[in-house]
Amino acid sequence: MTGAVGIVVVSHSAKIAEGTVELARQMAPTVTFVAAGGSDEGGIGTSFDKISSGIQDAQGGHGVVILCDLGSAILTAETAIDFLDDAEKAQVVIADAPVVEGTVAAAVAAETGGTLQDVLAAARTATGIADPHADEHTLTRDEVQGAVERSAVLVNPSGLHARPAAEFVKHASKFDSTIQINGVDAKSLLRIMGLGLAQGSTVSIVATGADASAAVDELVSLVESGFGEV
Repeated sequence: MTGAVGIVVVSHSAKIAEGTVELARQMAPTVTFVAAGGSDEGGIGTSFDKISSGIQDAQGGHGVVILCDLGSAILTAETAIDFLDDAEKAQVVIADAPVVEGTVAAAVAAETGGTLQDVLAAARTATGIADPHADEHTLTRDEVQGAVERSAVLVNPSGLHARPAAEFVKHASKFDSTIQINGVDAKSLLRIMGLGLAQGSTVSIVATGADASAAVDELVSLVESGFGEV
């Protein structure tokens, strides 16, 4: 049994599925990914057999999230799920999310130990439908008084994009405290990437909770270290 929710990427193109998995794996090396792209004949299309096998291969006991690119891919995935027994069906969900962004967000949630519902919710943050500030939290007066805040400057060439942002989320997710970076949820990959913070940008990290000081210290050290890029 693996320690994380598995992810299956379904695309009409084998190259798209494989490329999406390659990208997501950079941010979530311990997660099991399966690329189920293309038809059985190797052309453009979807394959019931590839998806069914993918679900079995990705299932390590913690559930499977499926990401699909187009409507007919969803239909094929739903058919594959219908052939599972009831217990297996309860552990497999299809995320209503863009295949690339949703997979990346789901991957980081799975890598940090999220449950099946956590990973599904993370994928859904990539839909672009919800208010982009919906997960922001305005601190109350008591929280402000008890908050720990420090600033740091991004020194790594890529700033807080893709891999560094994923590393930041992984570290933030270890703590119970509520953490924000420049006003957004520090445990949300897409919110952080949406900030567009480049090299030289100043980040403000604020945390409230029992382990707030430890969280801020670790995250500031991570930023100042350059995420291993410097």
